[in-house]
Amino acid sequence: MGGEPSITFEADEDGVGVLTLNRPERLNAFSQDMADLWREVLIDAAQNPAVKVIVVTGAGRAFCAGGDIKEMLKFVDTKTSAFKEFLWEHVQRIPLALAEIDKPVIAALNGTARGAGLDMALMCDLRIAAQSAVFAESYIHMGVIAGDGGTYYLPRLIGTARALELFWTGRDVDAHEAERIGFVNRVVPDGEALSATVDLGRQIARQPQMAVRAYKRATYQSESMSLAAHLDMVSSHMAMLQGTEGHQSRLRAFMDDRKEKRK
Repeated sequence: MGGEPSITFEADEDGVGVLTLNRPERLNAFSQDMADLWREVLIDAAQNPAVKVIVVTGAGRAFCAGGDIKEMLKFVDTKTSAFKEFLWEHVQRIPLALAEIDKPVIAALNGTARGAGLDMALMCDLRIAAQSAVFAESYIHMGVIAGDGGTYYLPRLIGTARALELFWTGRDVDAHEAERIGFVNRVVPDGEALSATVDLGRQIARQPQMAVRAYKRATYQSESMSLAAHLDMVSSHMAMLQGTEGHQSRLRAFMDDRKEKRK
């Protein structure tokens, strides 16, 4: 395994690209080099017009166990600023990159996701989980907090009170509870997380892509806008989209279908 890349990426003919965390012998725990490559691959996929949807998954039996403890240990005897710099220059570049991507990003949670591994899944737009997958905001067990955005993403998905409970206890959450409280969209049988996520990705990839991307921008931007500002923005999106081939071709197909039904 030592000669294989820690991140792989492959896109199919439908425009669904699969980014795989590829350190299964370490439960896909990420190192500095892996975090840097993760960001590079995301940016490349975002800029590739052939890629319409990005799926993130893990090789082997885990999605991601978080940061590699061997790498974290090197900061124990260093200055506080060194660890902050590591987070800012490497780990935190992933959520910042994802925030700039207006293509759908879906996590296929094939197995456990803990600590930063869970937070990396929360950064995605949607999450599909294998039924035996287990999740935990496990930082509290080491006397630290999420340093990569977990306290930003989780409360927005499940509410402040539920998020604080998971942060303060670090307890395990199984896939069905995760679905019930809202940070997993769907639970599927073991071994089917990736295929189910790719199928969902293909369904989205078949939709008019300018509308797909406008929906993502409008949805996230609405979180920091007044109603009036949001309505002004979406009216502009709507006016622009009406002039696209994606809208006009669908409108023609709809009218043709109505004509056929009237015959």
